[in-house]
Amino acid sequence: MSAIRLLVLGAVRQHGRAHGYQVRNDLEYWGAHEWSNAKPGSIYHALKQMAKQGLLHAHEIAPSTAGGPPRTEYEITDKGTEEFLRLLREALVAYDQKMDIQSAAIGFIVDLRRDEALDLLRERIRGIEKWRAAVTEHYIPEDGPGQLGHIGEIMNLWVHTADSDAAWTRGLIERIEGGAYTFAGEGEPFVAVLARGEENPYATGEPHPGDAH
Repeated sequence: MSAIRLLVLGAVRQHGRAHGYQVRNDLEYWGAHEWSNAKPGSIYHALKQMAKQGLLHAHEIAPSTAGGPPRTEYEITDKGTEEFLRLLREALVAYDQKMDIQSAAIGFIVDLRRDEALDLLRERIRGIEKWRAAVTEHYIPEDGPGQLGHIGEIMNLWVHTADSDAAWTRGLIERIEGGAYTFAGEGEPFVAVLARGEENPYATGEPHPGDAH
């Protein structure tokens, strides 16, 4: 799975309609350029590719009075919404050691209903436990990594990472069960995108041609 597809679809969906620089601004605002491959080139490429695939609808907007090329604004389609939700559900359940995918999923978890989010997180824990059981059938962490030489440190890292993920996920489940956050169907969601024209304190560069105005 590519985190960039989930991130871009989710960002466009939250805006309703957005041009590439807005999407880039949002992802940088969330810090996604630090923990994923959401770099400017990848973002613009993903927007164009998903428009070709029918996941986004591209609207050509007239250039500003200041001149410059036309700006393209993107709007998520029904097919795009289906793909976004599929990727989100898959990312919440999958245990694959990729922090960017898990981070993207947590960023959009409130787009689901509370009960479904909880079910997916519980399924995630079951997946972690199943993976751990399979690994520790041949490797016992309590014996220490030395049993496999320094290579045992790799297994040690994986098991510790799995245990940490499971503990964090259980904590998130408890917080959600306790009423934390506003999920789909519960009221006004938390606003996690920059308003049009709002300055991004984490911006890393200049607008892409055709998207800045």
